[in-house]
Amino acid sequence: MLNSLGFSISPFSSSSSSHQSSLSFPGLFSSSSSRKYRAKAARISRDGAFPKHAFPFLSKTLKVVSSSNFSAVLRGESPAMTLSEEDVENIGILAVDPALEKYKDHFRYRMTRYLEQKKLFEKHEGGLEEFSRGYLKFGFNREYGGIVYREWAPAAVEAELIGDFNGWNGSNHKMEKNQFGGWSIKMPDVDDSSAIPHNSRVKFRFKNGNGVWVDRIPAWIKYAIVDSTKFAAPYDGVYWEPPSSERYEFNYPRPPKPKAPRIYEAHVGMSSSEPRINSYREFADEVLPRIKANNYNTVQLMAVMEHSYYASFGYHVTNFFAVSSRSGTPEDLKYLIDEAHSLGLQVLMDVVHSHTSNNVTDGLNGYDVGQNSEDSYFHTGERGYHKLWDSRLFNYANWEVLRFLLSNLRWWIEEFKFDGFRFDGVTSMLYHHHGINMAFTGNYEEYFSEATDVDAVIYLMLANSLIHSILPDATVIAEDVSGMPGLGRPVPEGGVGFDYRLAMAIPDKWIDYVKNKSDAEWSMKDISWSLTDRRYTEKCISYAESHDQSIVGDKTIAFFLMDKEMYSGMSCLEDPSPIVERGIALHKMIHFITMALGGEGYLNFMGNEFGHPEWIDFPREGNGWSYEKCRRQWNLVDTDHLRYKFMNAFDKAMNALDEKYSFLSSAKQIVSSANEDDKVIVFERGDLVFVFNFHPEITYEGYKVGCDLPGKYKVALDSDAWEFGGRGRVGHDVEHFTSPEGIPGVPETNFNNRPNSFKVLSPPRTCVVYYRVEEDLSEATGEEEENNETEPLEDVSVNTDDKSTAIVVAEIQSLQGEEEEEEEEADSEKTTASQLKQKELINLRVNSQDFEAEEAENDEEEEEEEEEAEETDNAWGDVSFDD
Repeated sequence: MLNSLGFSISPFSSSSSSHQSSLSFPGLFSSSSSRKYRAKAARISRDGAFPKHAFPFLSKTLKVVSSSNFSAVLRGESPAMTLSEEDVENIGILAVDPALEKYKDHFRYRMTRYLEQKKLFEKHEGGLEEFSRGYLKFGFNREYGGIVYREWAPAAVEAELIGDFNGWNGSNHKMEKNQFGGWSIKMPDVDDSSAIPHNSRVKFRFKNGNGVWVDRIPAWIKYAIVDSTKFAAPYDGVYWEPPSSERYEFNYPRPPKPKAPRIYEAHVGMSSSEPRINSYREFADEVLPRIKANNYNTVQLMAVMEHSYYASFGYHVTNFFAVSSRSGTPEDLKYLIDEAHSLGLQVLMDVVHSHTSNNVTDGLNGYDVGQNSEDSYFHTGERGYHKLWDSRLFNYANWEVLRFLLSNLRWWIEEFKFDGFRFDGVTSMLYHHHGINMAFTGNYEEYFSEATDVDAVIYLMLANSLIHSILPDATVIAEDVSGMPGLGRPVPEGGVGFDYRLAMAIPDKWIDYVKNKSDAEWSMKDISWSLTDRRYTEKCISYAESHDQSIVGDKTIAFFLMDKEMYSGMSCLEDPSPIVERGIALHKMIHFITMALGGEGYLNFMGNEFGHPEWIDFPREGNGWSYEKCRRQWNLVDTDHLRYKFMNAFDKAMNALDEKYSFLSSAKQIVSSANEDDKVIVFERGDLVFVFNFHPEITYEGYKVGCDLPGKYKVALDSDAWEFGGRGRVGHDVEHFTSPEGIPGVPETNFNNRPNSFKVLSPPRTCVVYYRVEEDLSEATGEEEENNETEPLEDVSVNTDDKSTAIVVAEIQSLQGEEEEEEEEADSEKTTASQLKQKELINLRVNSQDFEAEEAENDEEEEEEEEEAEETDNAWGDVSFDD
């Protein structure tokens, strides 16, 4: 099929392979076609059929054309949807990265598709905002004095609603189907009571084309439960409409968005110290205070959406609008979020829209009974199945899939007050190959080619646009390993719209180092490069380890470093072994340098802040369904005589450092030295100077480090301090004065390209941060701080014979106060000298030649004074002050 430009538009048909292009434009990327495209791009009109709306309440002008070749292509009655030249041509991301100019046609195409989709929403659904309120129509809702239940199941031939309320007999609750595949039933209240009692079980029963009746959990169900007494029992949907007395009401407003997120990644179910599943309320009362005490400002909750398989870590979602019932009810989760807000903590949700569980009886997959992709949530064939994850893949071009997923985002924001999302599996969404057997090298051809799934890209653009329109201060993070350019740039620029992407290469680098390299093999340049290798203007969340690094088969960093010594060598009642001392020192350094240099935000998984030992292993047949490794041993950090407390205290301190100095949000990040011989990395973040000495043995005395600003520096944070399990070798009261280096403004003449430097003591396996002491003029000249008042001076005018003008302005401060007699006499002498100087200035009358001569004489005097200062080694070092 051809569009108005004569380009072939891929319909993303159900028969397309897993590698089918979302861009089947002959010669689209060639220079010959580019000119034609630019000339006519604003008049693009894509032919196609409307997707089938289940309930087109706002679609009176909708035209439906049945076509098996289109999963969801939409057009209105008008033959064209005009886009302005400005919308198409002014793609801001190209100004940020000129190297992307080669792929301008790709950006133009997906931006055009995005704008067209939004216009279709506006025309047929009242806009993206209204379109994303699908949960007010689908599922169970109270309307007109009763309950109305609606479901989209175009493949169903007959349907009925069953549950506890009708003895699981749906003969009296048959549902009606409309022309768009939507089923509905209305059940009026009986004697002012709901026809379906609150907290009672329900299911959607339908007959497929083969004449087989199947029971499914409603797709939009808001709560689902399982009979825990029965092994492998299927889940049941639950009608959730608590009375006002049981409905949780939020008491606290959302906290303001932090300058930089310091994220505590948590799994509620495994947050108990006991071998069992923890509850939302227990987490709120017992774990949230720990998170706050360690100075995190954001909580990221995993496994919130209902998932029938606990060991999936929450990533095989079965019920998208339901909270995980293992940890409590929807009202319990609201309590948790409200408590977090009361502590000033933002709450992010780990949302999974990249795939869904393959389960049939209790998952969305149960609605797929062999129909074509147009009538399903998923692609058919290989394109609809993820072979590594054993899960189903969404058809992001389908109208009802877009409604389902976009409404899902709004639901969690508005109903539960989440403050943002971490999107899981974004790499799988972005490409038809899903990143399988793909080693991304950074070549732009890997990101903008026929392998790109533009349908998914457009969905993510719509999702980010919607989230930020609902909640402008939302934080949205992409879990992407590919590094696609533009993923973290705003949608109006042609980007995908995420606020941050996870820096996923960093934890892999650390695991490689602690597993495979000796201390001598640690490369300072490789470490600093790995931490700073990210796209300009696209923010990252750095982390040394998350839940991924400690799942069964792997270990936490602490356990890699100390292994079996963690069972016997963590007592403070005896000296640490070399393994424990090294392990604790490197644990602090690895996490801190990752935070300070790796991104614009930081993430830590629950328990790793204090070096949680071992690994995570969910109950499963292979471990006898044990919860022993599926919990957090808080007792380790709470026991005062164990060394876990030192790692926890340092984690708390490094978060506090960012809270005070906001270095994570600073765009200033300069690595001035990565010395392989010394094993030292020196860098600046904001106005702080960081010194990391990875050498296992050598202490450097008077180690010279470069810096930007001149002045006096002192210790802001020291991993070797006693309270962090160190030896206390660095003096915190020592003042470090800078010396100028080379010619100002000429980096190649400076020390490590820095205009100033100072010297420090750097013990082995330590990291120390220095801050610049802000001093006023009186402190810098050695005078004591006093409350001084400025006496007004008379206007001073300088006349010159050749009509040139010079104005001499002097401020004379009078030193006053009720001090001891000797101090008063000293003040009197200073005041008298000041008054004499003032009198000289007021009486000054010079012509221009005399004025210039006096200036030259003053310059000579200043040079002589500077030479004298150097010879006498002035106690104020090299701090200079303007005249």
